[in-house]
Amino acid sequence: MAMTPRERVLAAMRKEKVDRPPVAVFTQSATIGQMEALGVFWPEAHSNPKAMAKLGAGQADVLGFEAVRAPFCLTAEAEWLGCTVDPGKQDRTPMIKKHPFKFDPMVGEYDEPKLMSPEEFLKGGRPKAVLEGIKLLKESRGKDYVVVAGNTGPFTLAGHMVSTENLVFGILMAPEEVEKWMKAVNPICKAYTQALSDAGADVIQMSEPSASTDLLSPDMFDEFAGKYLSTSLAAVKDAFSVLHICGNTEPILDNMVNTKVSGLSIEEKVDPKVGVKKVAKRAFLVGNVGVVHPLLQGTPEECFQHGRIVRDAGFDVVSPGCGLSALIKNDNLKALVKAIKG
Repeated sequence: MAMTPRERVLAAMRKEKVDRPPVAVFTQSATIGQMEALGVFWPEAHSNPKAMAKLGAGQADVLGFEAVRAPFCLTAEAEWLGCTVDPGKQDRTPMIKKHPFKFDPMVGEYDEPKLMSPEEFLKGGRPKAVLEGIKLLKESRGKDYVVVAGNTGPFTLAGHMVSTENLVFGILMAPEEVEKWMKAVNPICKAYTQALSDAGADVIQMSEPSASTDLLSPDMFDEFAGKYLSTSLAAVKDAFSVLHICGNTEPILDNMVNTKVSGLSIEEKVDPKVGVKKVAKRAFLVGNVGVVHPLLQGTPEECFQHGRIVRDAGFDVVSPGCGLSALIKNDNLKALVKAIKG
C-alpha cells in the first residue's frame, strides 16, 4: 500500500523503510511560479500569516513536492532585534541593510549585547507572524504533509547584529567578545526553535550559512557555532531538527553530526555519494540537487537526471541543496519531482 507524503517523509527522517525516497523542499521553497498560481506574492507573504501559509503550501499544491514550509527568508529574527531590513520584491528575498550594534575588532570597539528577552522576542515582529503562519499551515496541511519551519542559526544571527565580517575577525582578535554575542543570541534561537515546534512544525530547519567552511575552520565551527547549535536546535522537543549550511560542508560533516541534530541539509558542492558514505546514517540527509545548476540554469531533463543521481546515492529526502531562487521555473521543479515520484 502506497504511503502518504506525510508518512513517507516521517519514515525517511526516522530512517525507516520507505516505498521510495520522498522529494521535498526543506529550505526556502517559494517561487514566482507558485506566487502566480496561488495569487500570493512577496513581500506580503513575509509578514502576513495567511499569505505565508498559502504560499508555504505551494510546493505541494502547485508542484507536487511532499512537504510544506515557511517562512521564506533569514531576516525575521534580525529585523525584530533591530536590524534595518530591505523588504525585497516579488523576485527577491529581504536583505539586511544595517546592523544595530558596533563591533569593530580593528579598533577594539564593542557594544554590549543588550537584546530583548526570549519571552519578549516571541510576542512581536515577524517572528510572531511566522508562528501564526506555521499554526495555519499545520491546520490546513498537517494531516497530509510534514510541516517544515525555517529559522536562523545563532552564528548567523549574531553576524546580523554586528556584521558577519567583523564577527569572523573577532574570533581571531577578540574571541571573548564573540563569545558574549553567541551567549546572548543563543537563548533567543532556542526559544524560537521550540516555539516553532509548539506551533505545529514537524521539522525545524535551521540555516547557518555564516558558519560555512568559507568562513570558519572545523575547530572554529565547533567552538563558535556547533556547541550552540547543540543547545538551541538539537535540543528541540517534539520536532525533528535539520541543520543547513551552505557551500562545501564535506570537511565539517562530522562536526555537523556531532551537534546531535536529526538531519543535515547539504548542497551539491558535496559529492552525494561521499556525503552519504561520510554521514553513514548518523543523521538523515536532505539535498543535494543544485539550485543554480541545474534548477535555475538547466533544462528539465538535467533536473530529472540530477534528482536520480541524488536518489541513487542514498539521500533520505531528495531536495534542492539550498533555498530556491524565486526565478526557478515550474517545469524544472516538476521535472525533479517526476524523477523521484515517477
